[in-house]
Amino acid sequence: MEIQILGAHQLEVKEARLTSLLIDNTLVIDAGGITSALSLPEQKKIKTVLLTHHHFDHTRDLVTLAANAGYYWRGQLVVYGLRYTLDIVTDCLLDGKMYANFLEYPSKEKPTLILEAIEPYSKKAITGYDVLAVPVKHSVPAVGYQITSSDVRNSNELSAGLFYTGDTTVGISNHWQYVSPQLLITGVVGPNKYGNWLKKAGHLSAELLKEELIQFRRLKGYLPRVIVIHIGNLFEQEIKEEVAQIAQELEADISLGYEGMKVTL
Repeated sequence: MEIQILGAHQLEVKEARLTSLLIDNTLVIDAGGITSALSLPEQKKIKTVLLTHHHFDHTRDLVTLAANAGYYWRGQLVVYGLRYTLDIVTDCLLDGKMYANFLEYPSKEKPTLILEAIEPYSKKAITGYDVLAVPVKHSVPAVGYQITSSDVRNSNELSAGLFYTGDTTVGISNHWQYVSPQLLITGVVGPNKYGNWLKKAGHLSAELLKEELIQFRRLKGYLPRVIVIHIGNLFEQEIKEEVAQIAQELEADISLGYEGMKVTL
């Protein structure tokens, strides 16, 4: 399994894109920064999009990706998310008022986008992977996703897969029992000094992440490799230093992700 970070930041500026992950060139998690990162031939390989929640920085490129697929190769994309997420995306982003309605274009019989609700805690086979949606605490209803290769059958072994939390804050440790990833991807938006504000906004600092990881190790007996994305652009250096500090304290592999970064599991 190859994971490519298409977007690793909270804000889009030159050389920094909104959150999006690409798995084996065909499966995308969150649609913040897809089309500005990939060529048309690369976009054509994408078959599925998983949404963690409805916020614009995680859904924006549903429109641009659908436009390219609908206009250039008449492709179809299946988009999974909570029913709550899909309803808001439909009403606010895919309603056809500002652009084509890709839920009906080029035809109602064969639209560019097909929306499928996913149920928390229910493992689902999607595009050759076992996908488990796990509820996480955020400012709106949200899930993280554990993605496991379908050929990994022995649940007693550490799977060749990842768990991406999406946007979340303290309390994710309540759900560690459901996941056993080789790679954990999560977000740190701001520095430790803003910890209280980050908790209220549904995000993590490095120190808050540290406490969640301590709980993970207590429960699971190990720590996966951890990559931090959804980085607050203005605080990137401070976040980098604080993440490095918790990596040292936990004696763990924890580092910042970046646009174009590839990890093979």
